Amino acid sequence: MPGYRELARDGEFRALFVAHVVSVAGDQFARVALTVHVYHRTASAGLTALTYALTFLPDLVGGPLLSGLADRFARKEVMVAADLVRAALLLLMAIPGTPLWVLAALLVLVQFAGAPHGAARAALLPQILPDERYPRGQAVLSTVTQAAQVAGFLAGGALVAWLGPELVLAADGFTFGLSAFLIGVFLLDRPAPHRPHVRAWPADLVGGARLVWGDRRLRALVALACVSGFYIVGEALAAPYAAQLGAGPAGVGSIFGAYAAGAAAGMLLVARLSERRQLQVMPWLAIAACAVLVPAALRPGLAVSVGLFALSGAASAYHLVANTTFVRAVPDASRGQAFGLAVTALRVSQGIGVALAGLAAETLAVHQVVAAAGALGVLAASGAAIVWWLSGSRWNASRSDGTSRSDEPGGGKRYERS
Repeated sequence: MPGYRELARDGEFRALFVAHVVSVAGDQFARVALTVHVYHRTASAGLTALTYALTFLPDLVGGPLLSGLADRFARKEVMVAADLVRAALLLLMAIPGTPLWVLAALLVLVQFAGAPHGAARAALLPQILPDERYPRGQAVLSTVTQAAQVAGFLAGGALVAWLGPELVLAADGFTFGLSAFLIGVFLLDRPAPHRPHVRAWPADLVGGARLVWGDRRLRALVALACVSGFYIVGEALAAPYAAQLGAGPAGVGSIFGAYAAGAAAGMLLVARLSERRQLQVMPWLAIAACAVLVPAALRPGLAVSVGLFALSGAASAYHLVANTTFVRAVPDASRGQAFGLAVTALRVSQGIGVALAGLAAETLAVHQVVAAAGALGVLAASGAAIVWWLSGSRWNASRSDGTSRSDEPGGGKRYERS
């Protein structure tokens, strides 16, 4: 398969890559700045936590309702418009003295604008990389997301201390402006996805849901993705887990870093496998991501625990295979809407997993909660794997509408059920 150097030589992918990096890092700047800003103004830990939660909750609504925009309009235009909207909203948030309720409302709008952008990027990538480069390109974007999040959080704290929260929020607005410029200038103009007929917005949502739910393999892929609601518990309980071991803040950082580093390494390794091999190992990796947490029941020390979390992160690289397979399997005209629904299911599973783990940790030892989540995750992953195996694991390189590769914008390869 083509190497990573060939990806670097692709002008469109380079622009998409840089735009993604700067916007992801900028988002983490803003999260740090906003939480510091709210805490300084209210001295309330509850309001601060609520503000941070607002950066995730809109995905639950924005995913199903707004992702369909990526199927109605040219995807490049959707991404540019979403970036410009977010840049403008963040500049408004950066105005000194903005009331907290206005900040919260603007923050929700920023997150809503991210839903169609993410769906458009996911749907456009197979057209930019229409051959076997696509899984590797997706691996690069997924890996850099992990790295940019870590770097953004670390640098965000230093920037807030140096510049103050208002200027950091403005800097995040600048990153979205830069992203819009790179996408608008360097990505090719492609028409909106071909649609045999124009459907009303509710019909698009219902149609996307029926598409995902009506295909056993797509259901299995979504179920495998939702397994993250179990193994994310180790990351969600990193602070009390480290405190239980007497490790302090450094231990918390080690746990977070282990997950991120393991995931990055796992994605790069999985991307080097052949497509057939990737599909074979995908369900086993989902099971392994949970199984390696079960030994936490023995309350190992920090070093062993960090190793377990790193292995869980590495096994979570199966998401790369599930993601690329899902996107390539869905018809181009419904790709954005289907992707948004899948992301929503993923967010819901993670939110429920974190909430239940937090409640359990109020009465049980943290290491027991992590181990129990791992054991339950093995059962859930095994069930999703069985559905995947029973439905078959091969995808034929042909379009569901019967057209050839050359008929798809960008000459992209399409995958569907055999």
